[in-house]
Amino acid sequence: MRIVAGKFRGKQLQSPSDDSIRPTADRVRESMFNILASRLGPVFDGVRVLDLFAGTGALGFEALSRGAAHVTFVDTGAEARGIIRDHIEEFGAGGITKLLRRDATDLGTPGTFGQFNLVFLDPPYGKGLGELALAHIAANGWLAPEATIVFEESVDAAVDLPSAFMLEDRREYGSAAVHFLSFAG
Repeated sequence: MRIVAGKFRGKQLQSPSDDSIRPTADRVRESMFNILASRLGPVFDGVRVLDLFAGTGALGFEALSRGAAHVTFVDTGAEARGIIRDHIEEFGAGGITKLLRRDATDLGTPGTFGQFNLVFLDPPYGKGLGELALAHIAANGWLAPEATIVFEESVDAAVDLPSAFMLEDRREYGSAAVHFLSFAG
């Protein structure tokens, strides 16, 4: 795994030790960011990113590489947080990132974290956790008006979006379906 574009382009990302963390493949990540660039612009200046079920943090670090102002990573797994912590140190991103050990489906309120314009959501497939996390962040003030959400789920899973979200696009990559959503809140 590597960063695809931007100031960290080509930097290697640590891989997890087993299948409990399922990183988004480089090819899929590149395609996702090409779609986002057509919506948000090629440079993510000023974009505040929330990376839920962050795993290796590849999606958040890709956004940072492309100019995002800040990324908050959320994961409950010890290995995932260790990998993300190592990446933060390696990329010198301590001042523009936060790493939270919280349940993405029950984050509470954002408090001083503020609101986010871009959210990556890559939960374990087929468990409905993505929909729970979406409902929670919408109800608790984590999202800026018209925020963009990128939600990865199994291609076979039925996705039942909370009413505050509108499906803008859906792409399939092997066993993964990537949903591009907008927040109407």
